[in-house]
Amino acid sequence: MKYTYAELAKMIDHALLHPTMTEAEAIAGCQMAVAYDIATVCVKPYWVPRAAEVLAGTDVIVSCVVGFPAGNSATEVKRYETQIACQQGAREIDMVINVAKALEADWTYLENEIHIIADEAHQHGARLKVIFENDYLPSDATKIALCEICGRAGADWVKTSTGFGFVKQADGQLLTRGATEHDLRLMRQYSPAHVQVKASRGIRDLDGLIRVRDLGSTRLGTSATQAILDEYQKRISSGENNP
Repeated sequence: MKYTYAELAKMIDHALLHPTMTEAEAIAGCQMAVAYDIATVCVKPYWVPRAAEVLAGTDVIVSCVVGFPAGNSATEVKRYETQIACQQGAREIDMVINVAKALEADWTYLENEIHIIADEAHQHGARLKVIFENDYLPSDATKIALCEICGRAGADWVKTSTGFGFVKQADGQLLTRGATEHDLRLMRQYSPAHVQVKASRGIRDLDGLIRVRDLGSTRLGTSATQAILDEYQKRISSGENNP
């Protein structure tokens, strides 16, 4: 295989974010994350203390969403969410930008907000992922500007999507593309070397995870963790190689 199990497993942020997810389901998700030795579980703010308790003493850490999923909270609210999450055990923060400000090209607002949230996270020893929600963004130029801003403002990752950014189609359906190869290439190309890239939404199999890594991303947000890593072990057992 091109990559070891650890190299791929430690790319995964297992998403525990569905609005209807129960306590029992979230605990089971954390236990699975430990069994498969992945990077993080990504949880809703209220559940950070419980996730930290369940994962205590393991190598899996807690990441927490902030301003999720629409990014419309005031900057100070996002900062306070970050503070509380970090104090309760989160070691990574996944913060959604104010998409309207990106559409208005209000780069000063966005850089200031990202800087404030990054600074708050870093004060607590945590790292920041900045979610663009690319399905809502009209052009590559907007995404490039955000990558450059994140580099200046102290972000540790740029991230494609929340997984909940549904766009109404001509036939009335609500769809989201999530992490496209085009966007992953673009974000890696225009982000400074010290800023990593996280893919989120739409990658649900091992080949997709390998492709994400080949494109230069270091994290994948997914709820298909078990299926992806079971496929890795199946291929190892059968002696198959990566495509």
